[in-house]
Amino acid sequence: MTQAVIAVILAVVLLLRWRSRAKRRTGDAKRAWSGLGRVTSDVGLVAAREMRERFRGRIFRVGTLLVLAGVAAAIVIPTLDKGTSQPQTVGLVGTFPVPLRAIVVSSAKSAGTTVRFVSVNQETAYADLRSGRLDLAIVAGQELVVNKPIASTDTSTTAELVLAVAKQLGVAEAVEAAHLTPAQSLELASAGALPVRSLQRGAVKGATQTTSLIGLILIFVMLTQYNTWTLIGVMEEKSSRVIEVLLATVRPIQLLTGKVLGIGLVAFAQASLIVVFSLVLAKSVGSDLLHGTAPVVLVSTLVWLLLGYAFYCWVYAAAGSLAQRQDQVQSLAFPLSLPIIFGYVMALTAVGSGSPSTLFKVLAYLPPTAPFAMPVLVGLGAVTWWEFMASALISVVCTVGVARLATSIYKRAILRTGARVKLRDVVSSAAG
Repeated sequence: MTQAVIAVILAVVLLLRWRSRAKRRTGDAKRAWSGLGRVTSDVGLVAAREMRERFRGRIFRVGTLLVLAGVAAAIVIPTLDKGTSQPQTVGLVGTFPVPLRAIVVSSAKSAGTTVRFVSVNQETAYADLRSGRLDLAIVAGQELVVNKPIASTDTSTTAELVLAVAKQLGVAEAVEAAHLTPAQSLELASAGALPVRSLQRGAVKGATQTTSLIGLILIFVMLTQYNTWTLIGVMEEKSSRVIEVLLATVRPIQLLTGKVLGIGLVAFAQASLIVVFSLVLAKSVGSDLLHGTAPVVLVSTLVWLLLGYAFYCWVYAAAGSLAQRQDQVQSLAFPLSLPIIFGYVMALTAVGSGSPSTLFKVLAYLPPTAPFAMPVLVGLGAVTWWEFMASALISVVCTVGVARLATSIYKRAILRTGARVKLRDVVSSAAG
C-alpha cells in the first residue's frame, strides 16, 4: 500500500513538472512568433512607406509615362508605315490569263506587298518603267522587264516581288509544258521544301532577337534607375538626420530590408506594366514586332530583373550610408555601375552576333553580370534548365553574403555625420 501511494505521488509530481515545462515552451514559442511578427510588421511598414513615396513621386509617374510612350511609338509607327505602303504597279503587255494573275497576286503577298495591274502596250510599258510609273512589266506572259538590273543583295520590295513572280511563273510554264493532269499540277504546287539542317547555330532573327534586345534595355534601365534611387534615398535620410528618428523605432536591418524591398516591388511593378502594355498594344494594332515571342524569354527577363536588383540594391544601400552630400553620389555610383555597363555591352554583342562566346557563358554564372547574360542565353536557346537554376542559385547565395556585409557597413556608417565615411574606416571599426 505504501509503495502504491509513493508511486502515485511520484506520477503526480512528474505530471506537474511536465505541464510546467510545456507551458514554458509554449510561452517561448509565442514570444518567438510575436517577435517574428513584430519584425515582419516593421519591415512591412518601411516597405509600404518606400512604395508610397515612389508611387506618389513625380519622377516615377513622368518616367513611367515616357517609357510607355516610347514603347508605344516603337510598336505603332512601323505598323503605320506598313499600312501606308503603296502597291506595286505591274504592267501587262498582251494577253495574261486570270490563273497567272492569281499567281502574281500570291507572289506579291509572299513578298509582303500588293499589286495593281495595268494593261499597256510594249512601248508604253518601257516608257512607264523608265519614268517610275511601272515597277514591273510582264510581256505576253513570257518575259519580265524592269528598269534597272536587280542585284543579288537588293532586298527592296520590288526586287522581292520580281524574283518571286519570275520563279512562280516559271514553274507554271513548266507545268503547262509537261501536260500534267490537274491532280498532278495540284500535287506539284503543294509540294513542300526539304528540311535544312545546319551544323552550327546561326544568328537569331525576328521576334526572339527583338525580345532579347528589349529585355536587355529594360533590365539596364531598371537596375541603374532603382539602385540609384536606393543610394540617394539612404544618403538623404542620413544627411537630413531623419535616420536618427527612424532608428529609434526600428532596427537597422529592418530599416534597410524594408527600404530595398519597397523599391524592389516598385521596380517589378513598373517592369510588369511595361511588358503587359507592350504585348497588349502589339496585339491590338497587329504589330509583328513581338510576334512569336517565347513566354520563357519574358519570364526569364523578369526573374533576372529581380535577382539583379536583389544583388545590387544592398551594395548601393551600403554605398549610400557612406555618403553625406549630393555631390558624393556620383563618385560612389560610377564605380558601382561599371559591372552593369560591362554586362550590358557584352550582352548586346552576343545578341547581335547570335553566337555567344565562352567568356559570355562564364559571365552568365557571375552574379554581377548574370542578369544580362543569362536572359540572352535563354533567348538564344544556348542554356539548359539546370544551368539556369544553377546560375540563379549562385546569385541567391552571393546575394545573402552581400546583404550581410552591406548591413554591417550600414549599421556602422549610417550615423556618422560630417565628412564622407571611408570604407576602410568602417572595416577597421568592425575589425576592432
